[in-house]
Amino acid sequence: MDEGKALRDHLVELLDGGAAHIRLKDVLADFPIKRMNDRPGNSPHSAWELLEHIRIAQWDILEFSRDAAHISPEFPEGYWASREASADDWERCVSQINGDLQQMIELVSAPSIDLFAPIPHGTGQTILREVLLVADHNAYHLGQLMLVKKMLTADSV
Repeated sequence: MDEGKALRDHLVELLDGGAAHIRLKDVLADFPIKRMNDRPGNSPHSAWELLEHIRIAQWDILEFSRDAAHISPEFPEGYWASREASADDWERCVSQINGDLQQMIELVSAPSIDLFAPIPHGTGQTILREVLLVADHNAYHLGQLMLVKKMLTADSV
């Protein structure tokens, strides 16, 4: 068995979700988009804020992984939505999350990429570390987004 290919396959599975993690498409199925800007109960974030945070962080990690000239947003304020959203904003955000995730999958799938080599413009980070960071971060916030969805749905019954 080619261990490098097996590792890449496992990382793709982790990024794509499933197994122990929820997928974005499953969270968004039947989502009450009209309430995307609401903060149900004592939730510190709206669905929009969580979705936009996923988009910004994933984009930042992807760009850092492949572009030495990339400049990250200011932390932490640059990683969160600065305004309420429209349905068009929501759709654009979902589209970019899916597109950037696909690009991260292509990056990790490329046999020419050394997953363990330090990123030249980084401070010791590797592509492996960045892929694990995306998967972990997305899983955490998708769980939050699912909880907000359940709270919004319960509120409307």
